[in-house]
Amino acid sequence: MDSKRRELPAAISALAIGSKPAPDAMRGALGRLPGLVRIDPTLLFPISPYLQMQFMEPLGVTDGSVEGSWDHDADQWRRDFVDTVRDLAPGAIRWGGLLSRYYRWREAVGPVAERRPMRNHQWGGWETNRVGTAEFVDLCQQAGAAPILCVNFLSDGHVRFAQARDGNRTGDAHEAADWVSYCNDPDNPARRRHGAAASYNVRLWQIGNETSYGDAGFTKDEAIAHTVTFAREMRARDPSIRLIGWGDRGRSDDPSLWARDMIRRAGEYLDCIAIHMMQQMPTRPDTVLRGRAYQDDPARAWAELLEISSGIDVRLTELEDIIAAEGAHTGIAVTEGHLSLAPHNTNPILEEWLTGVYHARALNTYQRHGARVRIATVADFNCTRWTVAAVRLQVPRGVSYLTPAGSVMRLFGRHNGNHSVAASGAPSDLDVAASRTGDRIFLHVANLSYDAAVEATFAVDGYIITGGRILEIAPEYPRQAASQDQPDALAPREKQIAPGQTTTCRFPPTAVSVVELGVKQE
Repeated sequence: MDSKRRELPAAISALAIGSKPAPDAMRGALGRLPGLVRIDPTLLFPISPYLQMQFMEPLGVTDGSVEGSWDHDADQWRRDFVDTVRDLAPGAIRWGGLLSRYYRWREAVGPVAERRPMRNHQWGGWETNRVGTAEFVDLCQQAGAAPILCVNFLSDGHVRFAQARDGNRTGDAHEAADWVSYCNDPDNPARRRHGAAASYNVRLWQIGNETSYGDAGFTKDEAIAHTVTFAREMRARDPSIRLIGWGDRGRSDDPSLWARDMIRRAGEYLDCIAIHMMQQMPTRPDTVLRGRAYQDDPARAWAELLEISSGIDVRLTELEDIIAAEGAHTGIAVTEGHLSLAPHNTNPILEEWLTGVYHARALNTYQRHGARVRIATVADFNCTRWTVAAVRLQVPRGVSYLTPAGSVMRLFGRHNGNHSVAASGAPSDLDVAASRTGDRIFLHVANLSYDAAVEATFAVDGYIITGGRILEIAPEYPRQAASQDQPDALAPREKQIAPGQTTTCRFPPTAVSVVELGVKQE
């Protein structure tokens, strides 16, 4: 115990053992506690269950992420994969991405022998379509995740897909509406003929994927007009579905976010506006985050990653301001998001704990913006080679395990409240997001310091702490990686918290933690 702690007045001792000093003494004592974090337990807004969403897309020869997850001998999802996904417990899993520009959903339903293989125009090679709508929904059900389907939005305006060598790959509004009926109409004859008597009950649908990126697709006006058409036809089949429209920027002739005009002209049909948060790249010209340069200076790599993470807040605030200015209630959906480090999606730093706090800070940012953010993610899903994934697969027939991104998503997703609460006064090296369910307070804490432990004392206004625990990922070596040989290398450790008026916690360097507190009113 250091000298400052020894010099604290007697009122502090009373706080620690849970007796109740006079209010003035207690306030004065609290004010002198190290790194005091005050938690106001007033419920602010509900936290969406989809803030740890996962994004699943067949990636062809680039990464056989879907084919690699399927056991073709047993003709089912690999059991190790399902177990890992269930443990990760994503709130939602999205099917789509760039694939949606040429994906024809009818080719991947019905008897397997009758399914038509699909050329993967974006990622190379061919997909067997052994995994289609039924299999994707089955995975979501086994994992307890809500399915999100991204429809073929007239190929996002890319006309080359209408004249592809393997036929017309463009899907129109009627095709999207038929998919809604196939999934959700209890009496849909095609689905029932394919052996699924009960509806799949898919509530979340995205219209368009990266529609504004590049100049070869729709203009903003074209995209908005088609969004209205798609929304009307899809909602006519099932009025209860929730629709996500595109609102990001990207075209060289229109540098502004599409969100403002999309809300003005199509907002009545949309529940959320989507942007993607993948272009999280280093800003320093002499960055060490290219290739393996970071290995010679991991501390600098750590600092650069924290610099990049601040951009998430900037982008969300820009979109929130637009929605507020329009007086809309539209939510935000970050349906793809990950670090973009060279070499493209394979930088080995993404396998190492050096990136852990980046992911924690990103998830904390989404939660703090949770009054608007309904869907978010920090990584792609199941991959065999891409290191932006949350779940990695060893093939053939190996093990599945969580990357640093997946480990943080699992920790925060499994230990979180259902409403946001405010936490103030945290030390500058701690990033904290707070939530509450009933008599439990949850604090997601990331120590931003590469080489120093940080101490903080937590007090809940009007409540005493009845006990709790800390769940902590804090490898001794910041370059620790999970692998098929060490799949549990980033598993959290648990520490107990004693009852008291406050609790003081010491967070090791680079640690990502959940502080879970039981509370009761004084």
